Amino acid sequence: MINWKRVHELRDEIGSDEFAEVVDLFIEEVDEEIDRLKWRSGMSDLDGRLHCLKGSALNLGFSELCTLCQEGEAAVAQGEADRVDINAIVSCYDRSRAAFLAGLGDREEG
Repeated sequence: MINWKRVHELRDEIGSDEFAEVVDLFIEEVDEEIDRLKWRSGMSDLDGRLHCLKGSALNLGFSELCTLCQEGEAAVAQGEADRVDINAIVSCYDRSRAAFLAGLGDREEG
């Protein structure tokens, strides 16, 4: 679900202080995109939304979410937007977010 190797690489690349800011920004922006998906707003730009989510997920190690967004993006590109399982994407993000935040806490305490 979370690629912790990527998370550690990012933290090492940008430093702990900047990493905390990146995490806050990531959570804020992705929460907004996920809310748009939940309420089906802006669905005319579904491929753009999925592309944005995919990139964010990839950067911060949300590997399962990245894969789901990539699959959804491919479906939209093939004219099969109805195949995109928005509920699965939302659910995956919710689980990934919880695991990520819990994992960060565990790593900071240890």
